[in-house]
This record gives sequence, C-alpha cells and structure tokens, in this order.
Amino acid sequence: MHTEPSAAFRRRVARHAALADAGRLRIVDLLTLGDLSPSELQSELGMPSNLLSHHLRILEEAGLVARQRSEADRRRNYIQLLAGGLDGLMPGTEHGARRVLFVCTRNSARSQLAAALWQQASAIPATSAGTHPADRISRGALEVAGRHGLELPDTAPRLLDQVMGEGDFVVTVCDNAHEEVPGLKGVHWSIPDPVRLGTPEAFDDAFEHLAHRIRDLAPRLTAA
Repeated sequence: MHTEPSAAFRRRVARHAALADAGRLRIVDLLTLGDLSPSELQSELGMPSNLLSHHLRILEEAGLVARQRSEADRRRNYIQLLAGGLDGLMPGTEHGARRVLFVCTRNSARSQLAAALWQQASAIPATSAGTHPADRISRGALEVAGRHGLELPDTAPRLLDQVMGEGDFVVTVCDNAHEEVPGLKGVHWSIPDPVRLGTPEAFDDAFEHLAHRIRDLAPRLTAA
C-alpha cells in the first residue's frame, strides 16, 4: 500500500497544526469577519508584538492568511483570510444586526455593489454610504453589475453621517474610509478600489471579492 502523504494531505496537516494553538485560533476567529492590521490584532488580543508576528508567520505558511497593503497608508498592512482556507470550519452564527451598512469613501462603487449583493444573500436590510460621496455612481460599477445580472439602482451616493443609525452592522470596504474613521464599530474588508484602474477586470475582481466575503458573512448574521 502506498502511504506517502500527498501534497494536499500535507497542507491539511499544516492547517490543522496551525489552528491547534489557542492564540492562532483566536486570530483566525477575528479574521472570519473582516481584515485587521497587526496593530489592531494586537489591541484586540492583548498579545505582545513578537508573539503575534510568530503566529502570523505560521498562519501564512499554512496558507490560511495573507497580507494586503493598505491603499491609504502604504506603510500599513491588513491581514485577511485566504478564500477557501477554512471551508467547512467557519464559526457559526454569532452576531445580530438591524441593518448592514457598507461604507467606502465615495459611495460610488464598492459599497454600492456590496449593498446590492447583500440583498441577494440575506433578508437583513442593507444600505451604503460614503465619507466623501461622489456626485454619481461609477459607470464601471453599473457595468459590472450588468455583466453579472445584479440589479444596481442608479441612486445618488450618500454621506455616512446622514445614513448611519443605531443597530447598524458596519462593514468598511475601503482602506481610506476605515483609517479615516477609526471609531466605527464593525468590520473591515480591504478591497482595492476598482475606480483607480477603471478597467472591466478591476471591477470584476472587486465584484468577486465582495461576493465571496458576503457569502461568508451572511450566514453568520441574524436579524436583530
């Protein structure tokens, strides 16, 4: 009988070993909701920086997490779970929400797409806003929605302060908005701005990234 471990088996062993440590499992639990910088993880966990670095290195080597450089402060990185890294191992429903509020800077692309995608995935209401709203929704956002059969109303972007209400579960989908308003309660997804490149490929990438994150989050929220 051939018993030499396959590459897939060795990857499974590495992931189980990485998650067997209580500190690393806590890191992964936090990242199942959204992306966090090392300093934010350190604050949440009360963990020394050298120990956090050790745990993050092991999680990266196991193929569970990756680093995403901030589009706002290029010295800053966000740690995020890799797609599919925890298939079948995600935590159960934990959070109640009256409404989900997606936030980016201009409220012209990512947050608008996220709110529309959320409506397809959950019965919990969703809306979007921006810290510095644009005059109109990006043409690229409307076009990518059309390519994927998503209904995206061509409504005017709105200011965060005029939209946010008590009981909102806030999801920032823009590094600039997350770093500009650090006091927002909620989670952060570090998703590159497709408007900067303006190509169909950039909008498709953002759309798929948002869709993946929403598929993961929707089953974990319950209506409050």
